[in-house]
Amino acid sequence: MPNIYDSAYDLEKAIRESDEFKSLKQVYDAVMNDPSAKQMFDSFRETQMTLQEKQMQGQEITEEEVEKARQVVEVVQQHEAISNLMEEEQRLNLVINDISRIITKPLEELYGTEGNE
Repeated sequence: MPNIYDSAYDLEKAIRESDEFKSLKQVYDAVMNDPSAKQMFDSFRETQMTLQEKQMQGQEITEEEVEKARQVVEVVQQHEAISNLMEEEQRLNLVINDISRIITKPLEELYGTEGNE
């Protein structure tokens, strides 16, 4: 019987070798090697993280913060390299979500969480 952790490491390797990950890495490197794009991307990530932390701690997010975040998103989406990065990230996230659904299927079947009444 295969070791479940060996299977997980095989899956990690498959993700690293996937076209989706390779494309993401390529556009990520392009953003990181462009100083202005990197600065914009870092600012975007920092804004995202701050809002997520506040949400997780149950703190109120002000209209001002929401507006600032919206402006940051608008700016980064207009930058071609960052826009490409976000698209590639979304593609890989879809793959990972699909994998997650597959590997949690035994639990869903056991607990009958979807479609079983």
